[in-house]
Amino acid sequence: MAIASSRRTFLLGAQATVTLGLLGCRGESAAPPAKAEKPEARGVTRVLAAAPTIEGAGVHLRRALGGRALSVLDPFLLLDEMRSDHREDYERGFPDHPHRGFETVTYMLEGAMEHRDSVGNRGLLGPGTAQWMTAGKGIIHSEMPRQKEGTLFGLQLWVNLPRAKKRVAPRYQDIAARDIPEVSVAGSRVRVVAGTIAGAVGAARDIAVAPTFLDITPGAGGVFQEELDPAANAFLFVLDGRFLVGEEGASVGAAELAVLGPGASVRLQATSADARVLLLAARPIGEPIARRGPFVMNTEAELDEAFADYRAGRLTDG
Repeated sequence: MAIASSRRTFLLGAQATVTLGLLGCRGESAAPPAKAEKPEARGVTRVLAAAPTIEGAGVHLRRALGGRALSVLDPFLLLDEMRSDHREDYERGFPDHPHRGFETVTYMLEGAMEHRDSVGNRGLLGPGTAQWMTAGKGIIHSEMPRQKEGTLFGLQLWVNLPRAKKRVAPRYQDIAARDIPEVSVAGSRVRVVAGTIAGAVGAARDIAVAPTFLDITPGAGGVFQEELDPAANAFLFVLDGRFLVGEEGASVGAAELAVLGPGASVRLQATSADARVLLLAARPIGEPIARRGPFVMNTEAELDEAFADYRAGRLTDG
């Protein structure tokens, strides 16, 4: 597996790479129904603090996934948090850069970012909005802050595409804040960006890996517990406050990523009033990953092709 996670690395020219019980016979007393057991809650196998890094044209951010400590959690490739009230940390943004073979997801909490691309799409992302971009066969886009002061707080997630989808036509899903369902689950406020919970279907649709992307705010002392596909890889990223995770109560705080182990549910207890966390889960694709700069394919030869196509001006052709 070749790993080189940053857009900036590319721009600098680096080349890295269940059973029903039977009742008794007639005349016998029926056994009382067994109490349903709660699905086993996933524990935490690893906690990582997001590491400071610089991306784009000089944007200061923190990388939770996609760096040396944790390069990939199939199908998730990268998670960056941009959060600063210092204009100089973000104002230079991410000028035009290419992508092929995966999807980028931008989730804004504060501030505004403008996106433009080579297919003619343009969108302004404000607080509470999301954008799910499928790069597919190739796209060139920019992501630039559209504010002169105040806090910019957003996240970008990279999600891999299976081999059969790596060369599909590019697609944008620009999702307004009002279009992201918000439900109450046992007292927790949950925004459903993708996936299904409590009858609410996420705003992002028709995603190849059918992910779960939840933004959860339980309130001080609140407990969030829900079933989770036992075949999925899953992780948490704490936005604010602190949580106790799983039956053993592993402590995870702000700007920390927790990889969840095996199990069929997730259990989170907030220990502060401001506690807020993202839950991401999806079944792994299970294919080889070749990754270099802004491209994610299955082989090194396909990466070489992507770079050659970009340099020759044909990345977005066809």
